[in-house]
Amino acid sequence: LNAIDRGKQKRSMADLRSVGTAIESFSIDHKAYPTATDIETLRDLLEPDYIPVMPRVDGWARSFGVESDSNGYRIYSLGKDGVADGCPGGPTQAFGADICFADGQFTQWPEGVQR
Repeated sequence: LNAIDRGKQKRSMADLRSVGTAIESFSIDHKAYPTATDIETLRDLLEPDYIPVMPRVDGWARSFGVESDSNGYRIYSLGKDGVADGCPGGPTQAFGADICFADGQFTQWPEGVQR
């Protein structure tokens, strides 16, 4: 089961990175980040010009969280437990910890042995 959850984390991270790349491309063209508070609004702004088909759910089939305005953005997965932890930052070792990508980089990510 740990291997399955680890795969879900890796998929979520890859999808967050892809969405982040699309947001960065949008910001170059518009000189500002897109404004969105949910994944569907963000998808409407990015598809198909910046990403052909935008992932909208994480490895556990929950919608990605979005906080984005013209100055910056944060997109995140709530992890296995689906409970927000606020992205305190740095590496985590719990499958339930959020995975957070903000302004072009991961700010909270899984690392090492997970439990």
